[in-house]
Amino acid sequence: MPGIMGERVVKVFMSIRSRNYGVLLLRWNYVVLIGLLGCSPDLSDDQIPYQPFADIILNLNLPENIALKTKGTSKEINGGIRGIIIYCQEVGVYYAYERNCSYHPNDACATVNIDNSKLFMIDPCCGSSFEFATGNPMGGIAWRPLQEYQTSFNGVDLIITDQVVQ
Repeated sequence: MPGIMGERVVKVFMSIRSRNYGVLLLRWNYVVLIGLLGCSPDLSDDQIPYQPFADIILNLNLPENIALKTKGTSKEINGGIRGIIIYCQEVGVYYAYERNCSYHPNDACATVNIDNSKLFMIDPCCGSSFEFATGNPMGGIAWRPLQEYQTSFNGVDLIITDQVVQ
């Protein structure tokens, strides 16, 4: 077996970003590199933008909104930056989430949708999924929750304000 300085020595330079992992397997005359780079969150991405808007008032007695009176239902509406997703956790308890994904929010495709299963929200661009009850990421590469707006319900009208819930 040749020495380290032999003619068949292979030099490998690998830069691994913080919290990324890689596996390096060296053999006598060749190098196999298996990378798992990119598996950890990119904690350096842009801040979630904020766009003020006028209060949104949804009369839940109207036919187009009446489904929101049922536990576990959701609806996409206009407002905010890319739209808002309303979720009824139970009658009288509502969450309003910005549809702008929290992962690389300035990307043109960073828009969250209600999944076809109606069980969670998903950004088809980055593949991140989010819980309805918290807005927290539950899969994918997003590491921050969705931006949540303040809601109030008076028995008839659901009011969504541009006040961000912390």
